[in-house]
Amino acid sequence: MTTLTLQPSGKTFEFEAGANLLQTILAAGEQLISKCGGNAKCGACHVFLKEGRKGASKLTPDENAKLDAIVGVSSKSRLACQVTLLGTEPVTVELLGAMSGF
Repeated sequence: MTTLTLQPSGKTFEFEAGANLLQTILAAGEQLISKCGGNAKCGACHVFLKEGRKGASKLTPDENAKLDAIVGVSSKSRLACQVTLLGTEPVTVELLGAMSGF
């Protein structure tokens, strides 16, 4: 097991390798909107992967296409619904204000 840290709350908790990032965030009690059921269609679960990029699965073509259509995307942008946490290193994710229910 390794850790996931959520910003801006600073919550840190452990997760199992192979866990879905969106489901892990929701299980931790954080709010993160997902309107498409985790199919990379809505972009509402857009987060910034701040640290531990090697601890997350690679960008898929569907995720890349959706990110291309979102305003405010950076090289650290990911869709939480499409990220598998590999468990190889700690990961830090920034939840984005409007989309995270804050």
